[in-house]
Amino acid sequence: MEILVCVKRVPDTSENEITVNRDGTDIEREDLVYSVNEWDNYAVEEAIRLRDTGGGSVTVVSLGPEETEEVIRREMAMGADKGIHLMDPVFEGSDGRGVAAALKAEVEKGNYDLVLTGAQADDGAGQVGGMLAAMLQWPFAALVNHIEMSGDGILKIGREIAGGNQEFSEIRLPCVLSIQTGINEPRYVGIRGIRKVASLEIPVHGTAELGIPPEAVGEVGAKVKRIDYFVPQLGDGAEILEGSQEEIIDKLIELLKSKGGIK
Repeated sequence: MEILVCVKRVPDTSENEITVNRDGTDIEREDLVYSVNEWDNYAVEEAIRLRDTGGGSVTVVSLGPEETEEVIRREMAMGADKGIHLMDPVFEGSDGRGVAAALKAEVEKGNYDLVLTGAQADDGAGQVGGMLAAMLQWPFAALVNHIEMSGDGILKIGREIAGGNQEFSEIRLPCVLSIQTGINEPRYVGIRGIRKVASLEIPVHGTAELGIPPEAVGEVGAKVKRIDYFVPQLGDGAEILEGSQEEIIDKLIELLKSKGGIK
C-alpha cells in the first residue's frame, strides 16, 4: 500500500512561551523552537506500522519554508521511505483551502492508496484533511484512533465519539484519514537514524511543478483571513468545595440552584 502522510512544522509549545506580537496580527515567532505537529507524528507512526504489516511505502509531505526540511528529515529518520517538500513563496498566507489545493496536486502526481493527516495543526481548525478528501472526491474519516487492514481494498477504522464511546466503520481505499493522538506510541528518533537520512535527496515542488495557478494559493487565493490574535483574560478562578462527600453534594446542589442550572 502506498501511503502519503501530510505533516507540518509548528512551534513546540513545550519548549516555548507563546506570546502575541505588538499589533495582534500573529504570535512572536523570533527565537521559537519548532518541531513536527504532534498529531502528524502519530499519523506517520501509523503509516509505518501499516507498511510494515502489509508492504508498500510511506512518503511524508510538508508545505512550508526552507526550514521545513528538518521536519521532513525527522519523519524519514523515524521510518518513512521518502519525503517531498512543497515550497514556493506564493504559498505564504495560504488558508486551509489553499494548503489542501497544493496537497491535492501532489497526491495526483503519485499513485497513493491512503492519505493520512493529523487531526489538526497549530491553528486548531482541523479542516485540511476534510477539504483534501473533498477535492479528491475520496472517502474521509476524522479523529481516527484505530486502523485495521480488512483486505479487498477496505480498512476497518475506529473513532472515539461522544461519551467516550467507540465507533467502528469500514472505508474503501483510496481514502483520507485524519489521525487522533493515542492511536499508537510514536517511536523514538535517534541520532543514527537522523544521520542515515541526512544526505538523501528531498524533491522540492512549487506551483510550477504541481501545475496549479499561483492565484489559487497564498494570500491572493485565501478565502479566510486571520484578522486578530489575543490572549483571553483570566476569570476569577474555580471555587473549591470542601467537606465530606455529602456536604460537597449539598453545596453543589445549592450552587446549581442559585445559578439556574436546576430548579
